[in-house]
Parts: sequence; structure tokens; C-alpha cells
Amino acid sequence: MSDEPLRIDKYLWAVRLFKTRSLATEACRSGRVKKDGVPIKASHEVKVGERYDMVIEQLHKQIEVKALLHNRVGTKLVEEYMTDLTPKEEYERIQMVRQYGYERRDRGAGRPTKRDRRDIEEFKYK
Repeated sequence: MSDEPLRIDKYLWAVRLFKTRSLATEACRSGRVKKDGVPIKASHEVKVGERYDMVIEQLHKQIEVKALLHNRVGTKLVEEYMTDLTPKEEYERIQMVRQYGYERRDRGAGRPTKRDRRDIEEFKYK
């Protein structure tokens, strides 16, 4: 089983970075999962020792693959398969954003336009 190639979307789902495999696939498709700064496809073959950068919601996460796995594991076992290289400052930034709220709009500004919404999404996820 370990000789079988493992897709990045399946790996990200198995180590509990994404709730569903389809969310992991969508993150790859939209360019939020990168290896060496280059976006990768969901079918990318994972190898031990590789490092990946990804954006999950607003968190810029960095991981290193320690071992391959083909099935989802419990939260306590994730550390055996992946090393989290995300800087402590990134978690502090996310905590601050959650503490003070997400977007703030001026009172009476109304709903964001389609252009505003796209700008907000680009700012949050890229």
C-alpha cells in the first residue's frame, strides 16, 4: 500500500487540514496549495520530505510531510504524518483577526457590490 501514489488532495484531507476531500481539491484548483511557490494540481503526487504552503480561510499554513497515509486519522495521530512549520506569528495574527472581527463596513454603506466582494475575497484568500 505504501508503494501506491498518494494525491495531495487526499493527503490534506487525511491529515485533517480540510473537512472534506472536495474542499481540498477545490483549494488546489484555486491555487491556494503551493509547493516551492508554484500552485499544484489536486493530482500532485505527495512524497515524504516535501513542504507545502497553503491558505486555509485566512491562515497561511506551512507543512512538511513526515509519512504517507491513505486513510483519515484521528487528531492525535496527525503529528506522526505531518510537521506544522507555520510561524507562531501567523497564529497570533489569526487570533487577533478573530478577536476584533472580520470585515468592518461603515454604517449605512450597504451591501458590498460584486467588485467589492471579489476584492474582499482576493484580500482574504490570496
